[in-house]
Amino acid sequence: MATRSPTPSGGTERCDAERHEGEGQQVTTSIDSPAPTRPADAPVARPGVQGWLDTLRSTLAKPLTPYYLLLGATALLLAIGLMEVLSASSVSSYKQFGTSYHWFFRQLTWVAIGVPVALVATRMPHRVLRWFAWPSIFLSLLLVIGTQSSLGVTVNGNRNWLALGPLQVQPAEIAKFSLIIWCAHIYARKEKLLGDWKHTLVPVVPFVALLTGLVVGLGGDLGTGLVLFAIMLGMLWVVGAPARLFLGAVTMVSVVALFLATTSSERLSRLTNFVDPFRDFEGAGWQSGHGILGMASGGIFGRGIGASQQKWGNLPEPHTDFIFAVLGEELGLVGTLLVLALFLAIAYAGIRISLQAGDPFVRYMAAGITIWLTAQMMINIGMVLALLPVIGIPLPLVSYGGSSLVPELVSIGLLISFARHEPDAARALRDRRRRGRGRSGVSARPARATRATRAQ
Repeated sequence: MATRSPTPSGGTERCDAERHEGEGQQVTTSIDSPAPTRPADAPVARPGVQGWLDTLRSTLAKPLTPYYLLLGATALLLAIGLMEVLSASSVSSYKQFGTSYHWFFRQLTWVAIGVPVALVATRMPHRVLRWFAWPSIFLSLLLVIGTQSSLGVTVNGNRNWLALGPLQVQPAEIAKFSLIIWCAHIYARKEKLLGDWKHTLVPVVPFVALLTGLVVGLGGDLGTGLVLFAIMLGMLWVVGAPARLFLGAVTMVSVVALFLATTSSERLSRLTNFVDPFRDFEGAGWQSGHGILGMASGGIFGRGIGASQQKWGNLPEPHTDFIFAVLGEELGLVGTLLVLALFLAIAYAGIRISLQAGDPFVRYMAAGITIWLTAQMMINIGMVLALLPVIGIPLPLVSYGGSSLVPELVSIGLLISFARHEPDAARALRDRRRRGRGRSGVSARPARATRATRAQ
């Protein structure tokens, strides 16, 4: 049997030396190899509150943040609104119609109409939208005047509704949306002339004064008139009106509002009693007082969904103007802060879209929509909290009413469209779709290879 001769000791020593030398080289190489570098724009991880703030700041800075904020906040507000409309209207609906779901199903129908229309608005070219500027504002004027015809309907003492077949619509709610489109179109055309105060005021201010006069004078709707003036003042501020003109417009609006309030004994009593509604609790302070009681009894986490006590006949209009009081009673401070946070998210998205827009029409349109929804939200919540007089303004996207809900959803759809067409956001969406197609192609190739192997 052949045996292998042992390796000379010199060879063994050389092999061991070469092995140790190689191990030393490997260790040296692993130690001297450069560590992976961090991208220069990557955020530095920091502990504690500062780390959370850095993460929030980097998230808000992403190009698609306004797009997702608008989608998420609107969906949540619609869901909360449907839930609270069902709860707040259940008692009055049962008394009037024998079922607790009458107003809820009608609101659900308006949502089913408004959401597809909003989806169409997200795909509408901006130049097509501008074509509707003059027709929509003149149509709104005709509808407001039509409330005084035989088609007009009186609700709660104000003749500001219009009966169109089986539907009743409030033209003043449509006028808010039409006014924003028209103002954005006018100011976009006058973009290079807005340094002259005459072009800033004419024709916007006279036309808004006419429209507001018709809404308040004919229909008696002071709340909508104030919202129209708020839209006008916000647009003047956005286009850079001189401070003296802006202050003059604010003074004029205040004087006119006070004068109109004195022309009605009901408005005057609400104006003089809103600071302390319990002074005339059985009279002018009834609605505000019960709204405060509902908010106060909710506590931190609320009584629970459907457990409101104020909706059992004590609180007038619980599912429309004072739905925030029912929401505060059932969902507590946590629920009210959530609603406020959602509205602030929409406001942030709208302001960012307006600041980043290169098209003047998009800039003014986004600013006008943001001003409208934010001002109406602040007026409604201030009214419920007795910080403002009761003037009958619904809470956007939450209160019952198709005349207000559908234009609001269309306006949100336009904001989403503006967010999608912002250059950085459009690029990010294209990259995301491209990556999605790439992943689907990679996953499809192994599947085809497996089927081919089985066939063989």
